[in-house]
Parts: sequence; structure tokens; C-alpha cells
Amino acid sequence: MPKDKEILTAKQVAEYLSIHPLTVHRYAREGKIPAFKIGTDWRFHKKYIERWIREKSGYHSEGKDKKDLL
Repeated sequence: MPKDKEILTAKQVAEYLSIHPLTVHRYAREGKIPAFKIGTDWRFHKKYIERWIREKSGYHSEGKDKKDLL
């Protein structure tokens, strides 16, 4: 199995983001993080998680810039 897998489990995403696995499950249920279910298990495309991280980090810096302009 390749080391750099494309599909991640909630536990792997939690380790990647340094958060608790239950937080990953909650974010997935609430639609706050890109995810899909296989049966009862949440799965995550690594590329979408990485995009989500970039969008979230960009959102905060953009929001701050826009706020300064007002």
C-alpha cells in the first residue's frame, strides 16, 4: 500500500490536523470538512483536505485584510 494514500480515515485526518478524531467526525457530520461515508465510516480525499486547509488559512488572512479596509 502506498505511503501517500489518496483516501484517509478520520483517525488519519485527525493526526494530520493535530485534532481529536471525534472533532473530525463532528466536522464531517456538520459539513464543515469535505468527507463522504462508506457504510458508517467517514472517509476523506487527501487532496480535498489539503484544499480545505488552504481555503481556511486564506479565508482568515483575506477576512483580516477586508476588515482593515472598512
